[in-house]
Amino acid sequence: MNKIELNSLTLKELKKYMISIEEKAFRGEQVFSYFNRNKKLDIEDLKILPEKLRMYLIENTKINKIDIYKVFASKIDNTKKYLFSLDDMNIIESVAMEYNHGLTACISTQVGCKMGCSFCASTKEGLIRNLTPAEMVNQIYMMEKDLGKSISNIVLMGSGEPLDNYDNTMKFIDIIHDEKGHNISLRNITLSTCGVVPRIYDLAKENLPITLSISLHSPFDNDRKKIMPIANRYSIEELIKACKFYSEMTNRRITFEYTLINNVNDRDKDIKELIKILEGLNCHINLIPLNPIQEFEKDRPSRENIERVQARLSKSNIAVTIRREMGGDISASCGQLRRTVTQSNDNKRF
Repeated sequence: MNKIELNSLTLKELKKYMISIEEKAFRGEQVFSYFNRNKKLDIEDLKILPEKLRMYLIENTKINKIDIYKVFASKIDNTKKYLFSLDDMNIIESVAMEYNHGLTACISTQVGCKMGCSFCASTKEGLIRNLTPAEMVNQIYMMEKDLGKSISNIVLMGSGEPLDNYDNTMKFIDIIHDEKGHNISLRNITLSTCGVVPRIYDLAKENLPITLSISLHSPFDNDRKKIMPIANRYSIEELIKACKFYSEMTNRRITFEYTLINNVNDRDKDIKELIKILEGLNCHINLIPLNPIQEFEKDRPSRENIERVQARLSKSNIAVTIRREMGGDISASCGQLRRTVTQSNDNKRF
């Protein structure tokens, strides 16, 4: 029988668990704060608990821990890339980026990814497994302890598709937001998805004031299918319909990630159609110049062409920015560094 993973439980679940083992509910709050406010994991050192309870938890539950495997610091900005080793010897990665508005963490939600986007390094080995809520929150806590700073913004945009690991992702958000723990504002959390349409509806019904970010990358179904297999399942029409539902339910602006690929999705007809399909939707477009990878033989557009696309969208009254590139000298983009390391260490292990 698998032991319950104690630091993957929400505050409500921990209280319920304590009651189930004939303890007072407040013991659950003590354990929750120990994990998520104090960022500690050794139950034996939680002396506020009676010794009998500590021994019971040590013997009957599991505490999920991750370790820093390697840290890479950029020499061109304050970006840091972290590789973490998990209990099963898999590797995941996270990035800490410093902006004027605070410290942002980009974290992973899965080991690998099954979505198969052609220009993304994190999907090339497929999906290995989902991360637990504890493995997600511990990416935050390990980076904070290493940096000696508090993370104020979280982006679920590392390796993996958050909506493909829906339940654990929702629990992660609950845990990291709880005032008894990290207490981060929901408005400071961004969830990025390639467009799992049914889950966008589910997320809308959660009515969380987080930011939803959609990886779009083409306004044409046929072209999108070539670079994003998810488009074979859900059409752009279905995706935009779901986005409108989300926006209406949450009253939140949606971000569309648009990776610019030279002569693939940056042509005049692409931008014209993009403007058309987004008409009337409260949204923002984040233009991302392609980060070339070995397995995707396409080029990034020239700076002149990138700025031309930005100007065209702006002229059509669509909010648009060009993503500032961070940590370019340490392979800070999604999946690049982890894949380099795993390939040199027996493909998936170290």
